[in-house]
Amino acid sequence: MRINLTSVFVDDQDKALRFYTELLGFVKKADVPLGEHRWLTVVSPEQPDGTELLLEPDAHPAVRPYRTALVADGIPAASFAVDNVHGEYERLRRLGVRFTQEPLATGPVTVAVLDDTCGNLVQLAQYHR
Repeated sequence: MRINLTSVFVDDQDKALRFYTELLGFVKKADVPLGEHRWLTVVSPEQPDGTELLLEPDAHPAVRPYRTALVADGIPAASFAVDNVHGEYERLRRLGVRFTQEPLATGPVTVAVLDDTCGNLVQLAQYHR
């Protein structure tokens, strides 16, 4: 068994696509029209056949209160592994990305948390081996 797809709820698919590709560096994998919305996924350029991230519209009435509560409590909706969290933090800050938590070492991992501009907090994690 493998994870092949996971999702984050976004308030605007076009804005999310720009953020996740132009700033975070993912690449678009699927873009299928589905009426008002799209089946829109991105992947890591390092693993083009790896796990896809679905940029899921937040149209369901339960999504916004759920997401608002997570953000209010500082809980990330997703976590992405990086090789150098300090380097990514500096690179993304220079591009205007807002962080809610600077890099923080917590045992075997250093994490930072950013605002994806689409209603979510996202954690960047560097695992120390």
